[in-house]
Amino acid sequence: MTEALLKRTTAVCRPATVRERWRARREGGPSGFSLLPWLLMGMGALSHLVQGDAPNPWLGGLGLLAFNTLYVAIVFRAFDRSRRETPLTWALLAALAVLAFALAIGYGREWLLLFPLLGLAVGSVVRRPRLLPTVALPLCAAVAAVTLWRDSWTAFGVVYGTFISVMVTAAILALDETVRELRATREELARAAVEKERLRFSRDLHDLLGHTLSVIVVKSEAARRLAPRDLDAALGQITDIEAVGRQALTEIREAVTGYREGSLGTELDRARDALVSAGVEPVVRRSGPPLEPTAEALLGWVVREAATNVVRHAGATRCEIAVTSGPERARLTVTDDGRGPSPAPAGSGLLGLTERLTAAGGTLVTSRAPGGGFRLTAELPASPPPGTDETPGLRFGV
Repeated sequence: MTEALLKRTTAVCRPATVRERWRARREGGPSGFSLLPWLLMGMGALSHLVQGDAPNPWLGGLGLLAFNTLYVAIVFRAFDRSRRETPLTWALLAALAVLAFALAIGYGREWLLLFPLLGLAVGSVVRRPRLLPTVALPLCAAVAAVTLWRDSWTAFGVVYGTFISVMVTAAILALDETVRELRATREELARAAVEKERLRFSRDLHDLLGHTLSVIVVKSEAARRLAPRDLDAALGQITDIEAVGRQALTEIREAVTGYREGSLGTELDRARDALVSAGVEPVVRRSGPPLEPTAEALLGWVVREAATNVVRHAGATRCEIAVTSGPERARLTVTDDGRGPSPAPAGSGLLGLTERLTAAGGTLVTSRAPGGGFRLTAELPASPPPGTDETPGLRFGV
């Protein structure tokens, strides 16, 4: 199960190779190559030159070569946002427009089909919200004037082709760009979800293993002390160690699958047993209505971490755990009479709990207890589900 999770994590987080990025770009939508076949519309102008019907064929040939070269440069720059908005691209597009009008005015006939090609180039570069009134209509008006003057019979088709070229190209490429951005956002969200799962996994392992190993160490020390004088009591401690180890394996499996939901009542009982094993007198009190499962799970983690810190660091003889829940807020306090907050480490456990409670709208505060020692106070919103009984198995007091 853990291996499968790591494989999924590695698959999502592995950087894509250059070949994979190129394949995704090629298969994800149009590119500069998609607009190259439209250059075949210039075959009529080339045929006009080859047949010798055009005056100054060398000048026309150089003009057609320059037009095609500018067109290719523009459409490839149009698919790179960092180059599409540069002054050079706009200068190339202006040169293409001037050349298209010059060739159409000078030669007419088949050369008028350069206007739809100009429309494709304009639509690939200009993707503004007000493209129709600011670019498409003025361009089509100029094309209509030239076409009516040179060849009135084809005016409508050329103007319509130019208009469609501008609007459809701009719409398709803008939509494709939006799809690319959405795909990139989805991949980023997937990476963020993996990082969140990693953080949850590390927190759960820290909280689970920190508490469990502390209990195992305490019970092992007790078994070692009892073995020379009371073998039965030592065997009882060893049996407890075995039970704790088996429970830890179960909890780790649940943490890996992500389905573990801590029970506050269970954690209070475990904290009581761990404190007793460490020679600390536990006092557990709970009052108020039952809590929502999410709130129960969060407070269960707080109880586990607080009890672990008392066992490992506090050097206390007495620990009081109080849970008070109301219609709007739930409050948990853990107070011991140990060395106080200075020696107690504020490690990743308390930091992780603070982040969890903050995300749920709660708070976690640590301070020195009034009579000395360490106090941990956790608060968070409580919304008890209707008809839920009090946590089963909970024992009040000692």
